[in-house]
Amino acid sequence: MNISIIITQEEHYKYSQEICETIELSALLRGTGIAKRTPEYIQKKMESKDAVIALDNGKFAGFCYIESWEHGKYVAHSGLIVHPDYRNLGLAKQIKSKVFEYSLEKYPDAKIFGITTGLAVMKINSDLGYKPVPFSELTTDPTFWAGCKTCTNFEILQSKDNKMCLCTGMLFDPKEKPKDPPKHPFNIRVLNRLKLIKQALFLKK
Repeated sequence: MNISIIITQEEHYKYSQEICETIELSALLRGTGIAKRTPEYIQKKMESKDAVIALDNGKFAGFCYIESWEHGKYVAHSGLIVHPDYRNLGLAKQIKSKVFEYSLEKYPDAKIFGITTGLAVMKINSDLGYKPVPFSELTTDPTFWAGCKTCTNFEILQSKDNKMCLCTGMLFDPKEKPKDPPKHPFNIRVLNRLKLIKQALFLKK
């Protein structure tokens, strides 16, 4: 395979529908919540060059896009997806690393954050220097949190005043010596335990 990961251009607009369908199908299979996006929204991200796409000789292999909040004070990576045909090859980490480095170039002063229930994504983020943080350290922009409305766990988020949910918040601050290794190595057992505790608390009937 000859997979290339590049900044999106006009020629990539045609993949918008497939990207949305792949993201939604993946969430359904994993039984996780997801903030849905339309092909039109994905294309807008491509137009503004706030996205990267992975292609294998013209075949869609993966994708991720950038969102900025509070006038560029915060940046988030969303829609990270790998096509089923290309999973278990380490491609997700390659895509995440590419969009991470690109974000540092395009938004050098922004804090980079994400919220996720996926342990694999948490591991990738941790390797890049992110640290788990409470939601209070993330953007307060209501537009960001409104993007969670289509997630199956949105009622939980609302009931906690946008301060807690099943997702774990993770943050990278470029001012905190980004080239240094994480002070607290990723512990998948600890975060998995945290995830299970949240599920027991929030999903109990």
